[in-house]
Amino acid sequence: MSAAQPLVANLTIPAFVNRAAGSAARAWDALRSDRRFRVRDLEPAHIADAVRAEAHRGTPRLLVCGGDGTLSAALGAAAGTPLEIAVLPGGTLNHFARDFGLPTDDLASALDIAVGGTGHPVDLGYVNGHPILNTSSVGVYVNFVRRRERLEPRLGYRLASAAAAAAVWRKPQALAVALQTGDGGHCVLKTPLLFVGIQERVLDRAGLGVRRPGGARALHILAVKEHTRVRVHGLAFRAAAEGVQALVSDDEIECHLTTAATVAMPRRDAATIAVDGELLRVVPPLRYDFVPGAVRVVRW
Repeated sequence: MSAAQPLVANLTIPAFVNRAAGSAARAWDALRSDRRFRVRDLEPAHIADAVRAEAHRGTPRLLVCGGDGTLSAALGAAAGTPLEIAVLPGGTLNHFARDFGLPTDDLASALDIAVGGTGHPVDLGYVNGHPILNTSSVGVYVNFVRRRERLEPRLGYRLASAAAAAAVWRKPQALAVALQTGDGGHCVLKTPLLFVGIQERVLDRAGLGVRRPGGARALHILAVKEHTRVRVHGLAFRAAAEGVQALVSDDEIECHLTTAATVAMPRRDAATIAVDGELLRVVPPLRYDFVPGAVRVVRW
């Protein structure tokens, strides 16, 4: 079957569902009543292996239902194979589905696309071999989120945010980020907080973090500039109160488009970073790479 042609109508498509995802219960019911799909409920940790097994047996198309973390694992497992991935949004935010132009509220239309649409190339990033579909973050923001989640049951969201910000930004540790520049050279920057987007991202407050339509196909590196300790503390509390949008201004963020970046961390043992909304333990240094057209995803 040509990659540019839709599947034949009578082919039953395997469908993997992470029922623990934010809105997957409704999607599960829709799939179970649609005879075009063979449905399996899978734990997130088993998604990648199940996708690889389908690719190995020559399955032409597979539907995956879950949030961005589930999709990241599935697309990473299908990368470099002929297997096409159809998406039924089942997460809380469904950033990728929205960016990719897939319906997030109309399940019937999403299922029709899964059957009759065509595969289109999608870029992926990787950090130490782990796939990235949307974004990754490293540094104090990851520590801030982890502390806030631990404190929130006792203090509530706002107080937990303030306490977590005070703790993690008291002595922010700088990351050394080596970037590969477009002319084949290299540059190094220091930052306490790094965001990596797959493809160029919108930076204004109204649409922070979404893919820029027609933007560059690259890693979009966003690094909070180093400041005095007082200034860093001020930024921390603004981020706690307003979110990451508080950091968006010309004098707070340094931006680069690149295909590769290496991040040296203060400690050499395993560190926690964020990838597509999930926390991941990795061993530094971190190596980020951009792979264009790594996998094919179905849409009209």
